[in-house]
Amino acid sequence: MGICENGPRLLKHATRWVAAAALCLSIAYPVSTPGAPAEPDRGVKQRELPGSYPSAPSKPPAFSIPVEPLGFSAPGPIYLGERNAMASLNFIGETRLLFTFRVPGLIRRNSKPGEKADSDIRQIRALVINISTGAVEAEALWTVHDRSRYLWMLNDGHFLLRDKENLSEGDSQLELKPLLRFPGRLLRIGLDPGQQYIVSNSIEPAEPAAKSGEVGSPATASATVTPEEKQPDPAAPEFVVRIIQRESGKVMLVSRTRGMVHLPINSEGYIENLRGRESDWNLNLNYFTGGSHMLGTVVSTCAPNNEFISEKVLLATGCDGSGAIKLVAFTTEGRILWDELNPVTAVWPVQFHSVDGLRIAFETLTVTHAVGPYSPLADDDIKGQLLRILNTATGEIAFESPVSPVLDMGGNAAISPTARRVAVVNAGAIQVFDLPAPPPIPDPPNQRPSH
Repeated sequence: MGICENGPRLLKHATRWVAAAALCLSIAYPVSTPGAPAEPDRGVKQRELPGSYPSAPSKPPAFSIPVEPLGFSAPGPIYLGERNAMASLNFIGETRLLFTFRVPGLIRRNSKPGEKADSDIRQIRALVINISTGAVEAEALWTVHDRSRYLWMLNDGHFLLRDKENLSEGDSQLELKPLLRFPGRLLRIGLDPGQQYIVSNSIEPAEPAAKSGEVGSPATASATVTPEEKQPDPAAPEFVVRIIQRESGKVMLVSRTRGMVHLPINSEGYIENLRGRESDWNLNLNYFTGGSHMLGTVVSTCAPNNEFISEKVLLATGCDGSGAIKLVAFTTEGRILWDELNPVTAVWPVQFHSVDGLRIAFETLTVTHAVGPYSPLADDDIKGQLLRILNTATGEIAFESPVSPVLDMGGNAAISPTARRVAVVNAGAIQVFDLPAPPPIPDPPNQRPSH
């Protein structure tokens, strides 16, 4: 995402929050950035991750909970490649798991005669499981109305559940309470590392009428990315991105966009990709209070997908000329921690991290050949799904395991809040592994440790 063509106009008329996010609502185009670094710090050499696919986890599990008695069954091969959210696995503290999954069943028919059956309506079973005993401590059945991701875990053991225009908050007993209601369908959300803010993407009428209990649109945050010469069709739905304070529900930003927006933020600002020369992408941290700081450059043939692992560490996921996935970890001071290249046979990455940001989970499908326009992916080309746990400080592999069944949208692995445990759905069970403590992020050279 780069500077949109309406950026100057938005800067004139919008608040700082609106202007800040409006700048990254479209695909980047080449810009000249004074003072931007030409290329990554060559003191950090790129490493290649192993291309082998393990037949077993790199260490034995401490606990194993069979999934068939829980009601979980592997989705059929027809779903592979559809990128549907079929399950979610999360830790509640260090001793319990929240496991949710689609319950197979018949397609529900609509009540009105002549209407088509809605195949997107799904029943989701939710279970809170004690790790040491395997006992189910709480359970619930939810209905969701699409096939996209529906659950996000919070740092305090609660979680957010998305369905249609509603966002609810649940607790360890699976009790739900309404949190936010949007003027249209909520498509997805994101959170900053401290989870102070929710970044929402929704699709709404051009000028929705406000309803009681719905997320508002303050008069100071009404910027639009629609070109001047083209007025919006009031009947046509539009994509809307917001930044919302999670605790208060206060809307800090609302802006209409041309599509869904991935906006990586921490408590200080947001990351913008600025297109440089050839394959260079300059990563710019724009502060909500004004000003910016160039973190560094990622050499990538595709626009990097950025994510804050913690308040001070950013992971950029790009690709090289062969299409292989590359990972570059930056600090917000602009220091590269590591630069790693996956084999070309690793595709469809899914990434998540521990609460403290000291470990990163990276899931990929392992295939038999590089995928391209003249070498498409067939079902029999997929060898399996691989989970690797990386130490954020060094990029080294702390643990790896096959994952089965294959869920191409993830949701079949989790890291505990302390990063000392990993849970994986594999070989007919939820396998839980104990890991040593992760190494801390090293302090910058010539800088005293903070207190």
